Amino acid sequence: MEDKLLNCIKNRNSAYVPIWFMRQAGRYLPEFREIRKENQDFIKLCLNPSLVNEITLQPIRRFDIDAAIIFSDIL
Repeated sequence: MEDKLLNCIKNRNSAYVPIWFMRQAGRYLPEFREIRKENQDFIKLCLNPSLVNEITLQPIRRFDIDAAIIFSDIL
């Protein structure tokens, strides 16, 4: 199976153009807002591996994108 993102990173010819978007763009997602509502201490949220994983994967699930930057914010 072709690794589409890796081929792009290595500048290999491909008919596929991978996409990604910055995690901050996900702030409008209802599933992110729900997590924030239940986790108002932002520092604790950023230090919770389970929640960081969930937040990072939300836009991938919703938009079928190719990669994500791990959510940890600028602390």
